[in-house]
Amino acid sequence: MRALFAILLALMPALAGGIAQAEGAGDDVLSPAIPKAVGPAHPEGNDFMRMNHMKFLKHDRDLTMHLGDRNIEFSIKQCVTCHAVKGEDGQPVSFESPKHFCRVCHDFAAVKPDCFECHNSKPDAASVELLLRKYPDDKELAAFLEGIVK
Repeated sequence: MRALFAILLALMPALAGGIAQAEGAGDDVLSPAIPKAVGPAHPEGNDFMRMNHMKFLKHDRDLTMHLGDRNIEFSIKQCVTCHAVKGEDGQPVSFESPKHFCRVCHDFAAVKPDCFECHNSKPDAASVELLLRKYPDDKELAAFLEGIVK
């Protein structure tokens, strides 16, 4: 079994020929082509969020589901709204689309998140309004969110 694993690891670069390189990454780094989000940047930085997003999601899930706290500062709704990817029609794509923000990395890592079995994978009107009120001076965010929910 270990020999098979070692062979697969050795072949990974050759098998991964169709994978997009990260923007600004060196020639030897393979990663998915992550869509750009709108809104203010995470204070902790993108690399931190990529490594720890599951800790935050689980923490907020535990606060909400187990302790009944519905006053979560950063909800999955906010994640879905800032990280929405628009389709051909100018509206956000759902998780069924391979263009969906979450799917880009999760498909790359062969991990299926179960968030969207209960949560909406597209922004809703309330989340859009909340973000527009929270960041009234962010012109890029306002332009992106304009007309996003009909």
